[in-house]
Amino acid sequence: MSNILEVQNVSKNFGSFTALNKVSISVPKGSIYGLLGPNGAGKTTLIRIVNQITMPDSGQVFLDGTPLSGVHIKDIGYLPEERGLYKSMKVGEQALYLAQLKGLSHKEAKARLKYWFERLEIGDWWNKKIQELSKGMAQKIQFVVTVLHQPKLLIFDEPFSGFDPINANLIKDEILKLREDGATVIFSTHRMESVEELCDDICLIHKSNKILDGKLIDIKRQFKTNTYEVGILTNQKGVLEQELSKKFQTSTASFKTLGEELKLNIKLSDDEKPNDLLSYLCNQGQVSHFVELIPSVNEIFIQTVNNH
Repeated sequence: MSNILEVQNVSKNFGSFTALNKVSISVPKGSIYGLLGPNGAGKTTLIRIVNQITMPDSGQVFLDGTPLSGVHIKDIGYLPEERGLYKSMKVGEQALYLAQLKGLSHKEAKARLKYWFERLEIGDWWNKKIQELSKGMAQKIQFVVTVLHQPKLLIFDEPFSGFDPINANLIKDEILKLREDGATVIFSTHRMESVEELCDDICLIHKSNKILDGKLIDIKRQFKTNTYEVGILTNQKGVLEQELSKKFQTSTASFKTLGEELKLNIKLSDDEKPNDLLSYLCNQGQVSHFVELIPSVNEIFIQTVNNH
């Protein structure tokens, strides 16, 4: 898979403060790419450079194999964390204006807006002013304006901010459909559960440096510890717990069940197989729960940041 975006050794300083330090990322075409990091890590600076709002002090940026330049503005859609709609303008008037700034004719903009307003069931908002809308309603308008010109690259910064769970799920489904239709998405958020659901690849920036990147599934494999969460129904919980602690590295597990199982986390060595563990447990009682503990994005985020 080729890359839609290549950022190569980009640095940016603001006076004596280093916002980005030789950061490189590659965003595969047709992917949803998670750009993660604590507050102040440098994510927004990188996004602003890709959008040509600010320029790097050094390094290069390529969009679809070509050095980034003004002609690429039409190829990028950007939904910033801080929204930028004019509160006193009517929704339809403003959406048409912003769509034409992205190169659409009035006729084409109106046709595409009609499609999106019907799709999101917001047609009766056309003559409302932005200031009459709730934060979530205004967010829907901003989303439509961002995707309307069908850019190659979409950048969403905290796209679910202001949404209730139903509308957050609606926008999540729209983002997935945009990816299916050929768009590439850079997705910046502090909601790690959204990263789990959406992202194919991630990059973690901390204190202006890239400290982790790659395919999410490969990163999870890298961080897994060969630990299994098990639940066993037995009449001799204490005896079995002692036996298991002698054979394996164990700790108390906490998960909800309907019975009174012995609940343990059991870590295997590299040469021990989960099938052998399961067979052993089946001989000791009724196994009601047997799950490999896969690290979450949130756990990986915290562990990696704390180690740096």
